[in-house]
Amino acid sequence: QVTAKTAFLFILPQYNVSVPTADGELVQYHYGLKDLVTILFYIFIAIILHAVVQEYILDKINRRLHLSKVKHSKFNESGQLVAFHLTSVIWCLYVVVTEGYISNPRSLWENYPHVYLPYQVKFFYLCQLAYWLHALPELYFQKVRKEEIPRQLRCIALYLLHIAGAYLLNLTRLGLILLLLQYLAEFFFHMARLVYFTDENNEKLFNVWAVVFVVTRLFTLTLYILVIGFGLPRVESQALDPERGNFFSFLFNNILFRMSVLLLVCLFQASVMWRFIHFQLRRWREYWNEQSSRKRAAAAAGTKQQTKLLKRDSGYHENGVVKAENGTSPRTKKLKSP
Repeated sequence: QVTAKTAFLFILPQYNVSVPTADGELVQYHYGLKDLVTILFYIFIAIILHAVVQEYILDKINRRLHLSKVKHSKFNESGQLVAFHLTSVIWCLYVVVTEGYISNPRSLWENYPHVYLPYQVKFFYLCQLAYWLHALPELYFQKVRKEEIPRQLRCIALYLLHIAGAYLLNLTRLGLILLLLQYLAEFFFHMARLVYFTDENNEKLFNVWAVVFVVTRLFTLTLYILVIGFGLPRVESQALDPERGNFFSFLFNNILFRMSVLLLVCLFQASVMWRFIHFQLRRWREYWNEQSSRKRAAAAAGTKQQTKLLKRDSGYHENGVVKAENGTSPRTKKLKSP
């Protein structure tokens, strides 16, 4: 029994509480320091799953494609993220649908702070934190190039900041919807990269990703405005109460603070869209340059072929005398009279 209790500490979420409801009692969870032990256990699980996907799926595909070192590294990165994002999108969609967060948007801010979480919500957040923390040692295990490390560290830090912030500040419902939108766009991007590495002429999925990216950015900005601009200022409990998990809803009563936060959100989304537009313009420019170079090469090849045909038809000149292709003069010889 002693070992069973210790094992449960690693495997199952802790801090369960029985919350009375109209139908009886409902077991829910809140966070604490013991969550670090559970996250540590699932970090090792994520490392094992990462190795399984790499060895049994990605390495076998890489052997057939014969990619360069740069493309090999990017292919492995996108392959791992496609598996993770697809799993997370399906899991997150199941959670938000079963908990009613999509059918009832008011639940994103009603009864804030959302201190008590359903089991599946807490477990989802613990697994997400474990995955992005496991990505740090994977930079060493995967032997990522030095020039790629800063970009990947920024990506990992942003995800950890978002997930841990939503979890600790009791904004888990809003965080779930935002993660769903972000992971959906990222899934299409990395899937498009995988298809591009297998066939460089196939860029259709990049166009699908572009549409999904713009739509998800619009939904993300709308959610921020809805929750921060209209939802949280209407919460009944507006007093600062860290013990109950109410950290900053009182600040949203101040219109200056609320507008400042919304301005920062809009500026961040605008910077993301600017990088996206810059990326698309560069991709289209490269595409049109490639197409124009192909047309020029085809035109030059056609001109050379036509020149060869003209030479064959008319012969060529040598010392002012027109000779046929076999080197003999095209002039007919006169027959000597007998």
